[in-house]
Amino acid sequence: MLRSLRLATLAALVLAFLQVVPAEAATTYEAENATISQGAAESNHTGYSGTGFVNYDNVTGSYVEFTVTAVTAGQATLTFRYANGTTTNRPMAIAVNGTTTNRDFPGTGAWSTWQDTTLTTTLNAGANTVRATATTANGGPNLDRLVLGTPSSGGTPVQANGQLRVCGVKLCNQNGKEIQLRGMSSHGLQWYYQCLNTASLDALAGDWNADVLRISMYIQEDGYETNPRLFTDRVHNLIEQATARGMYAIVDWHMLTPGDPTYNLSRARTFFTEIAQRHNGKNNLLYEIANEPNGVSWSTIRNYAHQIIPVIRQYDADTPILVGTRAWSSLGVSDGATETEVINNPVNATNIMYTFHFYAASHGTDYLNALSRAADRIPMFVTEFGTQTASGDGSNNFTRAQQYLDLMAQKKISWVNWNFSDDMRSGAVFTQGTCPSGPFAGTSRLKPAGVWIRDRIRTPDDF
Repeated sequence: MLRSLRLATLAALVLAFLQVVPAEAATTYEAENATISQGAAESNHTGYSGTGFVNYDNVTGSYVEFTVTAVTAGQATLTFRYANGTTTNRPMAIAVNGTTTNRDFPGTGAWSTWQDTTLTTTLNAGANTVRATATTANGGPNLDRLVLGTPSSGGTPVQANGQLRVCGVKLCNQNGKEIQLRGMSSHGLQWYYQCLNTASLDALAGDWNADVLRISMYIQEDGYETNPRLFTDRVHNLIEQATARGMYAIVDWHMLTPGDPTYNLSRARTFFTEIAQRHNGKNNLLYEIANEPNGVSWSTIRNYAHQIIPVIRQYDADTPILVGTRAWSSLGVSDGATETEVINNPVNATNIMYTFHFYAASHGTDYLNALSRAADRIPMFVTEFGTQTASGDGSNNFTRAQQYLDLMAQKKISWVNWNFSDDMRSGAVFTQGTCPSGPFAGTSRLKPAGVWIRDRIRTPDDF
């Protein structure tokens, strides 16, 4: 009996040790430090990491060869960051220890616009050779870096991280590790619910590798107020769909017009009471209680939060709550204010974060800098952004958007892109007519913004 107890104790200790061993962190290999054949390290285009990038000679057979180290044998992800300022694809053969896979490197719009492409491969323990060789007379793209990652040992994002909580000014997982979530927002459920079906959500979780789905339920504009039962049930369904796929779900109370959140206070109490009661046993939710307050002061928004947060906490003590900020969740910048109004007068509650929205073609360095400063003082979550203008339409500014993404990666600010639909505007990732039949995986039905954001969501997570 005593021997059996000792063995059981030993087994439990071993199992506990195995469960807390962290996944290997992603490792970056700069192209300019690799072996270069028929090419040169240069730095005449902006946006690169490290000290430069490799400009391939315009010949077949030019290559960059990396030596990457894997702690253990097994599957790994290889993410190449590149720029191709032409409109012509510059495919390359990616050889891993001599085994070759062909990969497309299409145009990125400019030599200063960088994109990622990721493949999954198998590595040996120790040193491995990764060679990227141009297969046409145009040579390869400009190559910035290779990031070696490992597929999450926890499986899905929720399996890897469990119940989230706010720790300091960061979002942390169940083990206290600071993490960044990346994913997509739906469009309004009253207009594009048909874009959220089994096939599309399978693609979002499995092909896009998204960590989080934001469920955007408009209150006005033919939304919740017209049929509370219908729209609440749609949110219930989408929570279950995200949960089944191991994604986190942001329940977005998408108030917009009117911009005073207290206008819908009674409705919000009813809605969040039901949602929190039904789903308080789940570990994959976040509650966004006011999408884009506008035309009101920060004190009005703060007072609203003080009334809604206790409604949720009555039934759900653990789920992080996301609070909108003044002037369309711009931290007040769009009204000429700054983030200091929130920093100096925060919401009196714990396990909360503040939201920031931006559209790269409209919101320049003043917005970027406000987000950067705020993230050092208060917990921030970018629950909506686009690469276009604030209308969700127009030309994409991928260069500015990448500056935001680089900042958010550096400071581990989670983000969600607008939007996962086939709306006519440039900010909708799918071309018109894609929903409901698809296909949703791959890039054949994606607009330029869709290709760009999918590539960035697909890069390895650092969980």
